[in-house]
Amino acid sequence: MSYTFTKEERLCSKRLIESLFRNGSSFVVYPYRIVFQYAPLMQHNAVPVQCMISVSKRRFRKAVDRNAIKRRIREAYRLQKSDLHTFLQEHSLHLRLAFQYVGKEKEPYTMLYQRMGKVLTKLKDEHTQIFMGEAD
Repeated sequence: MSYTFTKEERLCSKRLIESLFRNGSSFVVYPYRIVFQYAPLMQHNAVPVQCMISVSKRRFRKAVDRNAIKRRIREAYRLQKSDLHTFLQEHSLHLRLAFQYVGKEKEPYTMLYQRMGKVLTKLKDEHTQIFMGEAD
């Protein structure tokens, strides 16, 4: 699997984003709040995951700071997404994701990278609990 983050992997549709926040489930792994929604994998949609990243303008007034945080989150996701992609392809599922940064200050990249790994593991566990009825 290539370590890219293409346009097809970004969640841009206003209708899909509204559906995600209205009908999706969520959990928090500090400094992230994750909103996710599973759907059957459609033939026309080749990518198993579509995601968006948001950072609060209220907490980070300067666009430079918001963009730096989004870049770090995007990079952490891009490097660790391969396990999640293979897991979803095995189960023929599509996942819509929203990463919301809820931290109050800029965290170092190493911490963001480590927590992203926890988030992706928890997403796989959530799938197992929801669809396969196996509880931890």
